[in-house]
Amino acid sequence: MKLNVDKEYIDKLLSGDKRTISRAISVVENEYADKLELLKSVYKHTGKAYKIGITGPPGAGKSTITDCIIKNLTKKNFRIGVIAVDPTSPFTGGALLGDRVRMTDSTMFENVFIRSMATRGSLGGLSKNVNDVCKILDASGKDFIIIETVGVGQSELDIAQTADTTVVALVPESGDSVQAMKAGLMEIADVFALNKSDRQGADEIVTSLKNILHLRIPQDDNYEIKVLKTIAVKNTGIEELIGEIFNHREHLIKSGYLDRKRKEHLANEITEIVNLNLQKSFWDKNNSDVLLQNIDDIYSKKTDPYTFISSLTSGIKL
Repeated sequence: MKLNVDKEYIDKLLSGDKRTISRAISVVENEYADKLELLKSVYKHTGKAYKIGITGPPGAGKSTITDCIIKNLTKKNFRIGVIAVDPTSPFTGGALLGDRVRMTDSTMFENVFIRSMATRGSLGGLSKNVNDVCKILDASGKDFIIIETVGVGQSELDIAQTADTTVVALVPESGDSVQAMKAGLMEIADVFALNKSDRQGADEIVTSLKNILHLRIPQDDNYEIKVLKTIAVKNTGIEELIGEIFNHREHLIKSGYLDRKRKEHLANEITEIVNLNLQKSFWDKNNSDVLLQNIDDIYSKKTDPYTFISSLTSGIKL
């Protein structure tokens, strides 16, 4: 796909034209040649959208919560961008992209743009291009960008390094909430949503979560994390959840922590881009051939990986 990234094209993107947004995201997601030119052109127009991360274990109702948040925010005349990240098949490379199917009603709203993305092998549950897609949606005039992660029980650190406010969705059947803490969810949550809270055991899980939060090491921003009960299929508790997201945003802005948080995210993003570029440039045909030529000797213990790596990287400042 070839884009003519001129002033007319950028103006259409900034005006929120859905077709232009869709094409721009395709360029970013598929690593087309115009990607860097496009991102350079939109970067100065970013920074206005507030990013909300929705994560949690499978079956917690993340898509339903997201759909309810979309509908509630659109009633308040906010412009919403949604990135629904679905797992990629390790065999075919394809993705079910089921979240977009479950949000069919929300796609009909004029001020809502929903894009499903595959993880494409990213272990953190986010596609490596999510940050770039956020920039496209941000520049297009979206007030909020909602990022719903795969929630496959792997590292959830990615979402915490992308979103301004991270909502962790759990259900009474999640079991021992200490296990959730071990999975890393306790460390990244800015607010908990105990969904399907009309089921048995909901009050016990809420109590357990609150007890664990009291034992948690205070975070830099010193914000009191709330545990809210929701029943997303009935739109119960969603207004309170949105209210808490707004409270957290106000706290971050007033404390100055939002700017600090976003600078940390930006530094991490730049580091990852540099690391990826270095990896791509290092493993050129020559170095790849050298590895293949020596792999038998390394495997048969005639030499070791560390000596080989040292010789391969000699002269490179590591």
